[in-house]
Amino acid sequence: MTLIITPELVESKLILSGIHLELTDALKTAVREKVARLLRHEPRIVRIRIDIEHDRTRDHNSEFVAKGHIEVGGPDILASVASEDAYKSIDTLMDKLDGSLRRRHSEHREKRHHAHGVGAPE
Repeated sequence: MTLIITPELVESKLILSGIHLELTDALKTAVREKVARLLRHEPRIVRIRIDIEHDRTRDHNSEFVAKGHIEVGGPDILASVASEDAYKSIDTLMDKLDGSLRRRHSEHREKRHHAHGVGAPE
């Protein structure tokens, strides 16, 4: 089963918000493209929430904070990244979330193919 990733599908599953930051069209487009990549890897994602925060009280090297929350069957996946550039924060966040999804998928596959037998101790 191959899921076709359409802009409407991305819009229906994505919640994007800016905290102390006005989201530009270019920033929104960059996030949507990255979220489409996540949906290609895991079609059973229920919802993805991305928060981009501009925190002036932080160090200049970690001024932009990107937080991601993926709702999927089982435990949710959370990640957070801080850097000096909003786009860099988004890229790093998506790499982290993608790695977490891949790790989760491989653990489920490993559990499915190498199930531990339940037996009475001798």
